[in-house]
Amino acid sequence: MSYLELKREVYEANMQLHHRNLVVYTWGNVSQVDRDRGVVAIKPSGVAYEDMQVEDIVVVDLDNQVVEGKMRPSSDTKTHTHLYRHFDSIGGVTHTHSTYATAWAQAQESIPCLGTTHADYAYGPIPCTAVMSDAQIARDYEEETGVQITDCFKGKSPVETPMVIIAGHAPFTWGKNAAQSVYHAVILEEIAKMAYLTRTLKQDVKPLKQGILNKHYLRKHGKDAYYGQN
Repeated sequence: MSYLELKREVYEANMQLHHRNLVVYTWGNVSQVDRDRGVVAIKPSGVAYEDMQVEDIVVVDLDNQVVEGKMRPSSDTKTHTHLYRHFDSIGGVTHTHSTYATAWAQAQESIPCLGTTHADYAYGPIPCTAVMSDAQIARDYEEETGVQITDCFKGKSPVETPMVIIAGHAPFTWGKNAAQSVYHAVILEEIAKMAYLTRTLKQDVKPLKQGILNKHYLRKHGKDAYYGQN
């Protein structure tokens, strides 16, 4: 894939965040990795969506050095590259401050699986990371945000649960490419909203029965999946 093609895909994915009302002003970013070239295309820092053009997308290597582009890459770039280095299966990453998912982040709570909508997209709770330590804050904040996520996913599959809540911060999602990472950001916001409303109706609601969770996740993602068209 050429740099132009990569930048166009990342631009279009970023604009989906804008069109789907998941971002306000500059509150979010999407990236995509080209593993053959060892580069990542990502939104430029602090550029409003309505002003952004394809040529503004910045290409960096996995060590965060700019390869192509006249603007500074997103301030969250080191978090994105950390995830690409540690999660071999992913190709795109999205970060937003969408309202309901961020509310869970500010409450420092994982989102429990309360129903089948959640179970269709994440195999169990959507985890919330630990709060960043003072030592991490004093080091490299954006890199350490990536560490928060990968530490949280020790023993967990980033494929089975393609989303996370950063304690006190906001959500990150990922997928096979930039477009799918945005898709998961949209899904996460809806799941977060449903869980919030459910907890409002019944504070002591129990998680979904494991057998139902298994059925809904596996019929869509398991080896014998039958949801959708072949």
